[in-house]
Amino acid sequence: MISTPVAILRFLGFVLWTLALLLPFLALRLVSRPRMPAYTRFYWKGVMAIIGYEVVARGRPLEDGSPALYVANHASYLDIIVLGSLLRGYFVAKSEVAGWAGFGFLARISRTVFIERRPGATAREKNGLLARFDLGESLILFAEGTSNDGNQVMPFKSSFFSVAEGEVRGAGGMPRAVSVQPVTVAYTRLDGLPITRALRPLLAWYGDMTLAGHLIGALGMGRITVEVEFHPPVTIAEFGCRKKLSAHCHKVISLGLTRMLAGRPAANS
Repeated sequence: MISTPVAILRFLGFVLWTLALLLPFLALRLVSRPRMPAYTRFYWKGVMAIIGYEVVARGRPLEDGSPALYVANHASYLDIIVLGSLLRGYFVAKSEVAGWAGFGFLARISRTVFIERRPGATAREKNGLLARFDLGESLILFAEGTSNDGNQVMPFKSSFFSVAEGEVRGAGGMPRAVSVQPVTVAYTRLDGLPITRALRPLLAWYGDMTLAGHLIGALGMGRITVEVEFHPPVTIAEFGCRKKLSAHCHKVISLGLTRMLAGRPAANS
């Protein structure tokens, strides 16, 4: 089922594609930073094609000219590739990611927002995220704060939603509440057949798995289908506090994951 030669070829393709687009990206970062999200999305679309992953997206991402906070479940570093190919935004990641070999470098130059998860850092992290909204940038957040086996959605950290208490400037320059859009990501098919619960950890990266060993499995399988559902956006005003907003997003995303893994698409898809 897992082919090491295929995994190596795909990884080499990823490296060559990255090197080919790196210098233009660095130049774009210097002269036209607002165009970076579109270029980055183009890059991730190329990575998806190289590694043999196909995305089936339902619903539409909120792109009305105002910054948005996209909140998604998290099973693997592969989620970054999937969502990066669909969204014009910057990822929010734990500070440890900045030190990862290779991937940490890519995260840093792509202006990922690194946050600390220790107690007492919430206010500073909130201000940092709001500063990015002030620049007109949308953010992509994995609210579980860690990855899991892909069969469930772990509890969300409501402190991450404190940024939704702030305001952003809309297309007309008027202040407005931060729009939060829940997003469900599910790895559902391998070569057209349903991925079983036992096989899903080959795609999910969690616990004490080594990155090199996991890459061979994730890249050495056949064609993977990933389903992504963009749920209706909300604001904190609809719930009154960040804990209720967090609970709503968790419920919506969890129901979406359960439905997708059971092979039942959304009714409006």
